[in-house]
Amino acid sequence: MVFPAVDSSLAEARALGTDRRWLVGLLLVAVLVRLATLAAYPLMDNTEARYAEVARKMLETADWITPHHRYGVAFWSKPPLSIWLTAISYIVFGVNEFAARLASLLPCLGVAWIAYDLALSRAGRDAALRAAVVLLTTPLFFISAGAVMTDPALILGTTLSMAGFWHAMTREDRSSRVWGYAFFLGLAIGLLAKGPVGVVLTLVPVGIWTLWKGGVGRVWKRLPWVSGIVLTALLAVPWYLLAESRTPGFLDYFIIGEHWKRYTVSGWQGDMFGSAHAHPRGTIWLYALVSTLPWCVAWAVLAWRLRRKDAPRLVRAANDWHAYLWLWLLAAPMFFTPAGNILPTYVLPSLPAFALLVGEAWSRVVQAGREPAGTRYNALVMPVVMVLAVLFALPRIAPAYSHKALVAEYLSRRQGPAQELVYLGAPPLSAEFYASGKIRSVASATELDALVRAGKSDFFVLTDAQLAATPVWRDLLAPIARSGRYQLLQPIAPAASRAP
Repeated sequence: MVFPAVDSSLAEARALGTDRRWLVGLLLVAVLVRLATLAAYPLMDNTEARYAEVARKMLETADWITPHHRYGVAFWSKPPLSIWLTAISYIVFGVNEFAARLASLLPCLGVAWIAYDLALSRAGRDAALRAAVVLLTTPLFFISAGAVMTDPALILGTTLSMAGFWHAMTREDRSSRVWGYAFFLGLAIGLLAKGPVGVVLTLVPVGIWTLWKGGVGRVWKRLPWVSGIVLTALLAVPWYLLAESRTPGFLDYFIIGEHWKRYTVSGWQGDMFGSAHAHPRGTIWLYALVSTLPWCVAWAVLAWRLRRKDAPRLVRAANDWHAYLWLWLLAAPMFFTPAGNILPTYVLPSLPAFALLVGEAWSRVVQAGREPAGTRYNALVMPVVMVLAVLFALPRIAPAYSHKALVAEYLSRRQGPAQELVYLGAPPLSAEFYASGKIRSVASATELDALVRAGKSDFFVLTDAQLAATPVWRDLLAPIARSGRYQLLQPIAPAASRAP
């Protein structure tokens, strides 16, 4: 005889096991798709190719202190942590797209694990799995996990600090001390990934929560502030001092330019290594909305499902944990609201808090038996979009944003290293990356014209505008291949047979 209570418990256990298998399966799909697509398309100009090439130059020159944008030109735009990670990845896997992008995927997986562990300690395994699913399949996070840039290292630092602070404040075992030092380790990672902005995006929500909920005295006692600050300084400050001593002027450009004028001057033109991104004030909120679709919509639906039963409890919960998550979530968009020079990636430090809030709400709705149909299928949107993009969209888009195909065509046609690849003006960094830096750049049309007529069988890369400005080159050079507005050309006949 089977008792009804026992039968009900078995059914609930089976349902719980099936649900968890679904969640684990969604996590595996997201990770495997991102891993499998790392090398499926070329490195893109400008951001991806820039950081991949800076890391390649670091490995080639063995200069681990001063990153180089071009040979002999120090790269002052960002600290070197992500560049170090990429260069190390090159050592292990070779200089290629997979290695360059793996250096972003691994920090993002670390962020997902930290968020999972934090949710596990607060709301249980189901909420933790759901938070990890939401984070890994949120569009901005999913894309950033396979893009060569500095933000994955930054978000690893800010997430470690935010998790470390919370654990240090709430755990009653010996691990609380370890997590206290993790808070300061995260600050050092932020300083070496993007600079002071990582510290600001951590200390602002932590400071407000301390004054509002935590208590200054209690926070002072729970964290090792003196030794922790010493740890942060020992890990981060030496590189800043060495960078300034190697290339004087770095600190002024990086601190004043990158960390003040970039955010306060819309369309700031002082960027030596990129371009200004002028937008109306408050655009960061639009970026936040778009970069979290469809999960932000799902969150609204989940909140609607919980509105009656859980509303009083949600208000009470804001006393501690949820207050902390909301401060974490809002720190980046609030900080960048008055900034006119911004990018969508500035939302990234807020995404772990977003995932924790959505994952917990999702778990409560499931427990109440009111899960909206198809909620879990939101997790498949980005993996499916990524596969479709790699198969259909990126092959058409990539040639306009990467010189991989042009360089490959040059390498297949040249008859020896004496045949150079020549650009008029600074070449795109994707060209330098795929040519392993073996590119010749000439500054003027006069200099390039002399090379065209010199009798060497070099290969030339010119834009449509450059060819239009010197029409005679169309009679002297034959087009071989095209990448966007660039053309790969070779002399039609030996220069000796041509009239000057």
